[in-house]
Amino acid sequence: MRGSKEDLQVATDGEGFVSRQAEWAEMNVAIETLPGGTDTAPHFKGLPDDRCQCPHWGYVLKGRIRIRYPDREETLEAGDAYCMAPGHLPFIEEDTEVVEFSPKGEYQKTMEVAERNIAAMQEGQ
Repeated sequence: MRGSKEDLQVATDGEGFVSRQAEWAEMNVAIETLPGGTDTAPHFKGLPDDRCQCPHWGYVLKGRIRIRYPDREETLEAGDAYCMAPGHLPFIEEDTEVVEFSPKGEYQKTMEVAERNIAAMQEGQ
């Protein structure tokens, strides 16, 4: 299987966040553009410890992300490959683009909660 930005279906497009995705076997693959200054913490309210519980593997094409864990922080920058363990909260420090792979089942459970939280935040604006 293969996919490019032009090939993958747009799953989300709003407020500077664009996620193009496909399901390959038991993995979700995404090419995402994320706007700088985005704190994802409100998206994960309601998950265990109010943190993303889905592991992710990926590569930062451009930008910088600070990953907050309960006991530490990591910074990912353009050129970095990464593995985010469950229990993380990303803060997008600069406009960022990533290629990311996640286990399909955990990703779907996480996104159900995140999408509800994002919709509620948009209604409250």
